[in-house]
Amino acid sequence: MAAQQRRRAKERLDLLYRGVELPDILADAEGKRIQNASDWQQRRRGELLELFRKHVYGRAPIEKPDRMSVALNSSDLMMDNRAIRKCSTIAIEGPGGKLAIPFTVFIPANANQPVPLFLLINNRGPDAADPNRNVKSGFWPVEQIIERGYATAVFHVSHLDPDEHDGFQNGVHGVFDNKGERSGDAWGTIGAWAWGASRVLDALEQDQAVDANRVAVIGHSRGGKTALWAAAQDERFAMAISNNSGCTGAAISRQNQGEQIEAINERFPHWFAANYKRFNGKESELPIDQHMLLGLIAPRLLYVSSASADAWADPAGEYSSLCFAEEVYRLYGFQVQSAAEMPEIGMQVSTERTGYHLREGGHDLTEWDWQHFMDFADSRLRK
Repeated sequence: MAAQQRRRAKERLDLLYRGVELPDILADAEGKRIQNASDWQQRRRGELLELFRKHVYGRAPIEKPDRMSVALNSSDLMMDNRAIRKCSTIAIEGPGGKLAIPFTVFIPANANQPVPLFLLINNRGPDAADPNRNVKSGFWPVEQIIERGYATAVFHVSHLDPDEHDGFQNGVHGVFDNKGERSGDAWGTIGAWAWGASRVLDALEQDQAVDANRVAVIGHSRGGKTALWAAAQDERFAMAISNNSGCTGAAISRQNQGEQIEAINERFPHWFAANYKRFNGKESELPIDQHMLLGLIAPRLLYVSSASADAWADPAGEYSSLCFAEEVYRLYGFQVQSAAEMPEIGMQVSTERTGYHLREGGHDLTEWDWQHFMDFADSRLRK
């Protein structure tokens, strides 16, 4: 039965990505089959995490720092008293100095128990996620999120690490990195941002109005890559949402369309570990691929979204990656996507634990996307 199911999954991928050979997500380093959820958790999950740290995202030099505190700066009613806004700052100290990570939380004012929360990794300008709500954007539609009964929080990536090739002297790298020559598996900027998402989750665990066991981490584009890596490492996140994350996000790397590893490393040399550059133009030599990153989120909730006019992010590569990641969900007894072709534009497809949609339009995060994320979460994250 298992062999037949794997064959069906392979057939699904062939329809989307003919000729692509993927590393086997259910075979460990010794080639032994992963037969059940226990095998996955004990033998394969840690093995794959190590491969992604070594070859792609790098490894953080520290997890939760000893010298870390959270200060609530303000708490007030917003949106005609429909929401409570809390502005806080995480203060961190390390060998290289201090770091401040401001973040904002909105909570439904009428909530009588802790509520699930969407944590947005903001990789755009401040107007995209305005905490004062003077500028409203589909990128972070707080009013609609509150109306649906969810809390939401946001932090900006620049407070963890500037999105520029600065020699890793600033942000969290300057606080915790060892001085001198960096190792090939030292963390890059995406890794720093993902680390920051976990620190915000640390802070949210202290807020009694938030159900920290039901936090979904969400990001768009480079933020989507970050959300996936954060959730892959930190099993406290109950859900991960990747929006248009493309290359080194949700999309299969062994492909011939969309952005390639060499292109992303040349344009953004600071995003990943230096080791990743060894695979410029050599995707087939990677011992891993991105369906394995998605698989690391199992059995938790996972949602991948694409846009019809966003060829650079490779929608077919994103969807097929999700299909193959579901081999891990099957180990836990969950149903998987049955579609053998790309969903139609505007269609949402979902299973017990995974969801996908293909929005009409270009590279963006919109209110339409958010409404579909919340539709999926209503019967899953709320439980």
